Amino acid sequence: MEAYGVLLLMGVSGSGKSTVGTLLASELGWKFYDADDYHPEENRMKMSRGIPLNDQDRIPWLYKLHGILLREIASGERVVLACSALKKMYRDILIRGKDGTPRKHDELGKEEEPPEVKLFVVHLSGSFEVISGRLLKRKGHFMPPKLLQSQFNTLEPPSAPENFIQISVDKELSEIITTIMEALKVQ
Repeated sequence: MEAYGVLLLMGVSGSGKSTVGTLLASELGWKFYDADDYHPEENRMKMSRGIPLNDQDRIPWLYKLHGILLREIASGERVVLACSALKKMYRDILIRGKDGTPRKHDELGKEEEPPEVKLFVVHLSGSFEVISGRLLKRKGHFMPPKLLQSQFNTLEPPSAPENFIQISVDKELSEIITTIMEALKVQ
């Protein structure tokens, strides 16, 4: 896993990203970030009113997360990030940050590549029925269960050439952690 600085746990709300991420970060000795903690208040209010977020709502949030990841990697940290990252475009922002950012030039005037985050994606997937049942039991979260369908509608599961594995949320938590740890060993 030396090549990867960030393990992204992605999936719709209620898929277990925060629970798995907290345990996994502890097991690995990595820092844990829950992307929900970085939503601006406007996004939280919008979701709490039952209004799905759109790209314009999510993109500044993703830029902020990219900056956090770059900072942690630059300081030698590895990170487990729990983030819905529903679209490939969103995962690309986590890797590359803003498109159109002015490129730096080295002393010879050659354009330097912008820094990228080396990301390993774990897609926690499950049926609408299973995840909806989880959300109905969850208390105190700003994301209401009635927005779940909009997340499934937005979801673009990872595919090649993304570096990813997909794990069913039907598995026991210990089995999910073991599967991820095993996948990290072969990366």
